[in-house]
Amino acid sequence: MALTALQIRAFSPGATAYKRADERGLYLEIFPNGSKLWRLKYYVGGKEKRIALGAWPEVSLQAARLERDELRLRIAKGEDPALTRKKNKATAKISAANTFESVAREYIENKMVGEGRAEATLLKARWFLDLLKPAIGHMPISDVDPQMMLAPLKKLEARGNRETAKKCRSFASRVFRYGAATGRCTTDPTAILKGALLTPQARHYAAILEPEKLGELLRAIDAFECYLSKSFPVRLMQVFADEDGNLRSEAMSDGEGNPVFCPRAIAARDALIEQLVAPIAKQARPVPASAAARGDGRRLIGRVPPCRWEVAQSRRAQG
Repeated sequence: MALTALQIRAFSPGATAYKRADERGLYLEIFPNGSKLWRLKYYVGGKEKRIALGAWPEVSLQAARLERDELRLRIAKGEDPALTRKKNKATAKISAANTFESVAREYIENKMVGEGRAEATLLKARWFLDLLKPAIGHMPISDVDPQMMLAPLKKLEARGNRETAKKCRSFASRVFRYGAATGRCTTDPTAILKGALLTPQARHYAAILEPEKLGELLRAIDAFECYLSKSFPVRLMQVFADEDGNLRSEAMSDGEGNPVFCPRAIAARDALIEQLVAPIAKQARPVPASAAARGDGRRLIGRVPPCRWEVAQSRRAQG
């Protein structure tokens, strides 16, 4: 016989739990503490199973019957609703552990560090993560959608940091692709955001375009007196147009006494390293010759930072 709302309210707790059946497998279980729980009894593969539908009065009699009918349809199709619920709980637990922050840190520490990325690159990746963490760091990576991803990028953009927003999107894209490859998510929500961000504005710097003014600059450089470790990179840059930090540390000999200039190695896409070697111009040859006497022979300046090295040499000379 089907239950009524009046009967359910009248059920009082006993010394032990007892059941009152409704119909089609639905019943109400009354516990000694006064709580009342809806359950559905069903059969899968000839075995009796039960599944909880919620507590009364939060789940009313009508709501319990509607859920019962829905579950019976799924059971008729061969599904085990109790097993499905367990799988969903396990999936939710795994998703909660696989937050965007945890997957991003794994990507940095396992993949980027494992590939031997430069420390500056790793620091920048961690900085990008710190910028994104307040908005999506705590969220399961599989739950992050394009709108959630766009919100922190737009905040950066509103502060005028367009280039940072662009690079944060690129970093997040790499994290999502890594998460998809390792089974933590299925899509990259940043893929459709390429056109949603403003293009960074190019910043133009002042330059000397008149030959007369350039000549004045070169004469001023030659006449300027300073540490050799500071002056010779600037003088060599006039010939090679390379960074002064690179010029300070590059070898200036091919090992046979022939002066050469070796710019930084260029890593190709296939991870092969190609060393470029170019002859030193006549105007530049006196510079490494005088600098080599103050360095370690093959290097312009030794591994000790130039300024501190020269200060130490000056102190030794003074006794």
